[in-house]
Amino acid sequence: MLLTGFLIGTLTLTSAAENKKMTELLDKIKQQFAPDKRTAIFNVQAEEEKGTVTLKGETNLQEAKDKLISEVKKNGINVKDEISLLPSKDLNGKTYGVINLSVANIRTHHEHSAEMATQGLLGTPVKVLKKENGWFLIQTPDQYIAWVDGDGVQQMTKDEYNDWNESAKVIYTAFYGFTFADPDLNSAHVSDIVKGNILKVVGEAIGFVKVQYPDNRLAYIPKGECMDFEQWLDNREITAENMIKTGKTLMGIPYLWGGTSVKGLDCSGFTKTIYYLNGVILPRDASQQVYSGDPVDTKDSFDNLKPGDLLFFGTKATATTKEKATHVAMYIGNGEYIHSSGRVRINSLDMSKKNFNSHRYDTFLRARRILTSLDKNGIALIKSNNLKLKVENETK
Repeated sequence: MLLTGFLIGTLTLTSAAENKKMTELLDKIKQQFAPDKRTAIFNVQAEEEKGTVTLKGETNLQEAKDKLISEVKKNGINVKDEISLLPSKDLNGKTYGVINLSVANIRTHHEHSAEMATQGLLGTPVKVLKKENGWFLIQTPDQYIAWVDGDGVQQMTKDEYNDWNESAKVIYTAFYGFTFADPDLNSAHVSDIVKGNILKVVGEAIGFVKVQYPDNRLAYIPKGECMDFEQWLDNREITAENMIKTGKTLMGIPYLWGGTSVKGLDCSGFTKTIYYLNGVILPRDASQQVYSGDPVDTKDSFDNLKPGDLLFFGTKATATTKEKATHVAMYIGNGEYIHSSGRVRINSLDMSKKNFNSHRYDTFLRARRILTSLDKNGIALIKSNNLKLKVENETK
């Protein structure tokens, strides 16, 4: 039975009152610890029988679980904890993972027909939270939580992950290519490879670097198409000029919902990729990026905009509805911005220009400055954490 007949202090409450109080408590905890289901899990229900409330469901937040149990007990209620804490114990300690395909498609549910939420690049470390039907629920370095099929990620123990993380690696710096079975461009392909992919270095050959995939496959990459990962990090100059240069190399790439690679980009995947290729990790979606960085005053004009700023578009707030950011672009100066809309293109905020876009002008919401908030305000530097992960609630 759902929440009937338990005591709050010395009062016996009606079923309706009990349900309301518990619902309010669950909502309060969820809003406090997991307001965005894309980055945190708190799916908990309460059932009552014979004076005891049983808490069921799952969360990846120990703090939220502890707070909920504490609040229930404060009200004099007997509580039974059946909340599963993620990562799941069924993973047997393999709570780490590394993306194992050039571009892994990460979906909202554990099936190929589900919406693509985002993508992960080869070599990206992830938290593995649980496994269902051959799919893994993972959390990426930008904290995004969604499902990837078994071929998309290589599970690892803590020791295996540490070995991977501490090994020498290269990052693929060409736009698109292949890895080879032998140090010969005419040899068989091991896989395709895209800009930003990262692989472990295990040797060299004339003109090639010998690399290892997360699943231990071996391959060769032409030396001219990759760079030592640590050297690449040290060489990142996070400037507006470099952001614009990177953005323009992506011109014409088709729009792809959920895309965050050079194979296809959605609007926030585009801005995220620009910054990632310059050593910065942005939140995944436009509705998350809009809270990152520092606000720019655009109330009366666009005069305060600087190159590299993110521009947000969507539905303006009304008396009954909240503002909703649904599109993002990057300002490049002279009234122009670059964005993924149908394809990566450049449009203008200036009505006198041929590339003026009236729809974007009419739906403009606000701007945020990323370059003044590096390593704070929701923005992480790859160099600061080297894409290392701290897995919360790791099973022993």
